[in-house]
Amino acid sequence: MARFKNKRNKKVVAKPPAAKKQPNVDQVTGDKIPKSFVFSRGKLPGPLKQLELDLRKVMLPYTALKLREKKRNNLKDFLNVAGPMGVTHFLMLSNPRSVPHLRVARTPRGPTLIFEIHGYALANDVARSQARPRCPQELFKNSPLIVLSGFGGGGQHLKLATIMFQNIFPAIDINTVNLSACQRIVLLNYNSETKLIDFRHYSIRLQPVGVSRRIRKFVQSHQVPDLRGLQDVSDFVTKAGYASESEVDEDTATVSLASDLGRVNRASTKSAIKLQEIGPRMTIRLVKIEEGLCSGGVIFTEFGKEAAEANQEADEEAQQEA
Repeated sequence: MARFKNKRNKKVVAKPPAAKKQPNVDQVTGDKIPKSFVFSRGKLPGPLKQLELDLRKVMLPYTALKLREKKRNNLKDFLNVAGPMGVTHFLMLSNPRSVPHLRVARTPRGPTLIFEIHGYALANDVARSQARPRCPQELFKNSPLIVLSGFGGGGQHLKLATIMFQNIFPAIDINTVNLSACQRIVLLNYNSETKLIDFRHYSIRLQPVGVSRRIRKFVQSHQVPDLRGLQDVSDFVTKAGYASESEVDEDTATVSLASDLGRVNRASTKSAIKLQEIGPRMTIRLVKIEEGLCSGGVIFTEFGKEAAEANQEADEEAQQEA
């Protein structure tokens, strides 16, 4: 006889709907946190390719550090990926007619600011020029601060450039910002006479005020114990473990070393701010502003009409070769 297996009635348990992930929203402006893609258009020489990688580190943590580019990729390919990932800005490097250009564009409809790179130095070059270079990976866990100098009263094109640079990094609220997260700064200085913009990237360090250089080095090496909670020297000897075994209590603990300069400099409640350049550095010039994303009407141009058309043809040729 055939045997039949009893099929037990399986209870179907309805799973609660998965909670929707909240988008990354800037707490200051209420908008989405700006994110960026840094990539190249056309063939770049080795130094400019390294400059592209350095700019990606500047835009951390809200950028694709390991963005893969292929020769057959065009601008539409990056736009199709940028939408779902919430990318708001493009930084594009190109080298038409051996004149490096940097484009800073707002996605998906522009505008696009085109800069000529008159000179640049890589992060490695900046580090080699320093006696004690310092660039730990912890610096790039938070976005840098942005400081603009000399952009006021220069015209509508400078106002648009100011808005573009301010919106490329998350905004901060000076009343609620965590000072420990402010470890980098990007400085843009505009020279009205030469019409050049100096781009600098620094790390921020704090130093205690009112102490000699030897004491400051001793403090910064974290060799100063925290004695605020102790009433007598004997307490320090006991907690540090210098007493005999019969005198040491079971609940004793070692004294923690000072981990930040603010606690060591508690008496004056002041600290000196020291900026150390970590690169890259650039000297750029705003030459053109387009309404759309690398297209559309020209809002501003630094050259004549014929020169602008020649530069546009050279850019189109470089993009076609890509």
